[in-house]
Amino acid sequence: MGISNHQLHKEFPQYSDLIDELKSNDSRFGDQFKQYAELDQEIEGLEKRDAPIGDDKLHRLKQKRAHLKDQLYQALVQNGRGA
Repeated sequence: MGISNHQLHKEFPQYSDLIDELKSNDSRFGDQFKQYAELDQEIEGLEKRDAPIGDDKLHRLKQKRAHLKDQLYQALVQNGRGA
C-alpha cells in the first residue's frame, strides 16, 4: 500500500485561495483545518514508520480524517465563488 499525501490544498486545488481565506477568517474552519492537518500528519507518520498499530485503530484514524475532510469540503462549497 502506498503512502499518499492528503493535504487539503492538494485534495482541493481549485479552492486553494478560499482555504487560506477561511483558515484566517473563520475560526471553526481554522480549527477543523488544524485537526485535519495534524491527523493527516499522524497517519502519514505511522504509515512511513510502519509503526506497530492495529488495523482497526488506523482505520478509525482514517475515518476521522475523511469525516473532517467532508466537513471542510462542505464549508468550501458553501463559501465558494464558483470555483
